[in-house]
Amino acid sequence: MSNTNATKPNIRHYEDGTASVMRKAVVYTELRFYQRSDVLCQLTQVFCQRFLPSYGDRTVDQMVQAARSTKQNIAEGSTDGQTSTETELKLLGIARGSNQELLEDYQDYLKRKGMKEWFGQNKRFERLHQFCKDHTLWDDYQPLTARMNDEELANMAICLCHQVDKAMTKYIERKDREFTTEGGIRERMTAARLGQRETQRQIIERQAAEIESLRQENARLKEMLKEAGVMETPEVPERPDIPNYQH
Repeated sequence: MSNTNATKPNIRHYEDGTASVMRKAVVYTELRFYQRSDVLCQLTQVFCQRFLPSYGDRTVDQMVQAARSTKQNIAEGSTDGQTSTETELKLLGIARGSNQELLEDYQDYLKRKGMKEWFGQNKRFERLHQFCKDHTLWDDYQPLTARMNDEELANMAICLCHQVDKAMTKYIERKDREFTTEGGIRERMTAARLGQRETQRQIIERQAAEIESLRQENARLKEMLKEAGVMETPEVPERPDIPNYQH
């Protein structure tokens, strides 16, 4: 059964008019949730170095790896998305899972230490939430980390994890809708080939129409010259072949 909600893929073209099967590239470094994931990656390194033991605690490796996995899978998924929405969705799903794992690690740390996770009407939380909402680059966070204790840093990371998750959830949903309505690489390849054939047919038809228009114009001009009594330029006789004399 055909999908009545399906739409034709949005096919791009090169400057020479050739259809492209690749989707428009996503500049992932401009995605705000990617920028926040980079902040989390750097912040987690600082947090682990300052507040977790250097040896004998697997939590350090797990947190660092989860933060890195979030960032790297966003980058890889967004890049692979040019050719494969399926791969993009899979890698973004992995990134979201890694971010959730990192969130759990920070929450567990607060529980082990008997510290509070900041919520709702807490003034400290409101200031922190607004700061994280307004800033997405590590350069804005780095000067603060040296002055913050473990409770403050953990709550900052938790806030960032929530914001990354919310943004990624909406982004994945949008990509899912695009895939459902437009299809994947096979559909884009088919649409690109059909579009290319249609373009070629249109070019041929336009050229044929232009040739016919020139023929009609030429005939009209000849008729005007004939009516005006203008003699046509006599045809130049072909040059006779020159005998090849042998000496």
